[in-house]
Amino acid sequence: MTEDRNIEELREQVEAALEKVRPSLEADGGGVELVDITEDNVVEVRLQGACRGCPMSQMTLTMGIGRVLRQEVPEVSDVRAVD
Repeated sequence: MTEDRNIEELREQVEAALEKVRPSLEADGGGVELVDITEDNVVEVRLQGACRGCPMSQMTLTMGIGRVLRQEVPEVSDVRAVD
């Protein structure tokens, strides 16, 4: 399998995992967008809507999005919010 194919499969798995958390974020007026996956498997996401300026956004990122991503896609080393 080529590296490009591995990256594409990882991206698909991350997107599928994000689909699992989106409904709860959307219920509170927020959202999340996959921005990039780095070479060391750090997932970069952009929080949207109410999540973007929420004082609890770091907890949402760590305990919500990050926990689900690492559970669903063990290759993920970390999750970071980017602007």
